[in-house]
Amino acid sequence: MCSSDLIGVLSATSINMTQMCGIGPFITIPIMVATMGGPQAIVGWIAGALLAMADGLVWAELGSAMPSAGGSYVYMREAFQYRSGRLMPFLFIWTAMLTIPLIMATGIIGLVDYLGYFFPNLAFWPRHLIGVGFTVAVVFALYRRIESIRTITTVLWIVMLAAVTLTIAAAFTDFHTHLAFTYPAGAFGSGFVGGLGAGLVIAIYDYLGYYTVAEMGDELANPGRVMPRAIMISIGAMCLIYLSLNIGVIGTMPWQQVAKSTSVASAVVTRNWSHSAADVVTVLIIITAFASVFAGLLGGSRLPFHAARERVFFRFFGRLHP
Repeated sequence: MCSSDLIGVLSATSINMTQMCGIGPFITIPIMVATMGGPQAIVGWIAGALLAMADGLVWAELGSAMPSAGGSYVYMREAFQYRSGRLMPFLFIWTAMLTIPLIMATGIIGLVDYLGYFFPNLAFWPRHLIGVGFTVAVVFALYRRIESIRTITTVLWIVMLAAVTLTIAAAFTDFHTHLAFTYPAGAFGSGFVGGLGAGLVIAIYDYLGYYTVAEMGDELANPGRVMPRAIMISIGAMCLIYLSLNIGVIGTMPWQQVAKSTSVASAVVTRNWSHSAADVVTVLIIITAFASVFAGLLGGSRLPFHAARERVFFRFFGRLHP
């Protein structure tokens, strides 16, 4: 692979951010607000970013020291090779084969939920068949050369930025400070710590993906430079996006309504702009959900591939199409 085919900071950051955002904030902001019981939910996003940065620095250091396809598999192999040989890497790949599709499935579920904005009466089987169809489309989009994937990922990243930018712009078109920053009685009382703990689970779910580029270290132009920058920039940028979305949404409608909303972005755009504008933003959100699954499987597919190349996993996964 020539240097021009390798992934630079911009493409690496776009891969991370596309995987991190996806459908996440559009379905979890109401959950975060409900969990923490008011506008103080913004603390959860800030604390989540700090926690993600602490872990991201670990990934950046490991990835820079051992830049290779497989990321966490490689780190596991190096840590346990003198104690358990290939057992721990083998078991780790099995857990990844289970957890990665499950995490990506949440993106498909959210995508189908937002389709409910256009088709509110979708029955059980059509919803599931649509989800399967989008999954097949993701695999088809990934089955191509890495330079093509780099272009596709950048385009999807731009769509993701358009979705969140339009939602934030709509929210701040008719923004009410008293809604966004008036906290209920006891907001920071005895139950705050428990609510924050539960909120951090949601926040970390939304920040997951900052390590995606570590799974494809040998495809980065300069891993020691690109990987740390992509990880830190993506976490910081997503923190600003989540804060802006959360504050904007709560400043548009009472937090009690936000906590019960199933398609909060569409509701905000409809309220402040128009139904037609909400249609456009909802389409962009659906594409963003598709993009997050695309980016997640892009990084996750490198785990079994690298393990198979080292004969730790089934050889079938190590085949490379010409």
